[in-house]
Amino acid sequence: MESGAAPSPPPSPSGTRASSSPREVVNDPARTGFDPETKWWMNYFRILSGQMTQEGQFHYREWRYKVHEERDCKRCEEYRDWLFTYSPAVRFLSDKIQGLNGKLDPSNVLCRRCPARLEDDGQVRRQSGGFSPNHGILLCANEIRDRKHLEDTLAHEMVHAWDHLRWKVDWAGDKDLKHAACTEIRASMLSGECRWMREAFTRGQWSVTQQFQNCVRRRAINSVMARPRCKDEAQASKVIDQVWDSCFSDTRPFDEVYR
Repeated sequence: MESGAAPSPPPSPSGTRASSSPREVVNDPARTGFDPETKWWMNYFRILSGQMTQEGQFHYREWRYKVHEERDCKRCEEYRDWLFTYSPAVRFLSDKIQGLNGKLDPSNVLCRRCPARLEDDGQVRRQSGGFSPNHGILLCANEIRDRKHLEDTLAHEMVHAWDHLRWKVDWAGDKDLKHAACTEIRASMLSGECRWMREAFTRGQWSVTQQFQNCVRRRAINSVMARPRCKDEAQASKVIDQVWDSCFSDTRPFDEVYR
């Protein structure tokens, strides 16, 4: 992310594994139970009554995101602009990034609809944001629940931006995955997304002991697994363990973890 970087094309999310052969999206009402020509409330009733398959529910949700794309992006942009004006974390990180000759502001922090991916194993891959060194930050408007969620997501990606300007992170992991592991640990730790309230009430993680550390580790492992160079969860877990002590104790540019 260079100072004054052009805001387009939209940045690709950091840590997203590229797919050489994306799964074809097929809306076959006879097979999935979802019919895009049917009124939305009838499709929703099919979900509630168990008449729609998991694949059909996936297509229904993506269809609804397309319908509400303009509304979602407008809301995301309003939240983004408010945060750049009033959020202590976002303003602090923006100042620190500027101090490294970088620039992040509403001109290169973009709100877009982010399609999910339905894998062959039935797993759905979603994301709430991403960072590109050449373009800026992508905020997935259709995945943002509220302004606090967007604040956590934006802070996470801004930590990635600061790390890149400070250390020139090897995002692709061409040499090894330690750079990616370290910045993912730091982003989850410093963004606020692993605070107790978020873990308990949003993700149902009610553990009393080591909850914060477990959240940071879990989210970092998932992000490293999405790197093209990562083979599996075992490799991701191993590289996280290798850098854990040094990266978990590094709170720069903050003095401490306060969110």
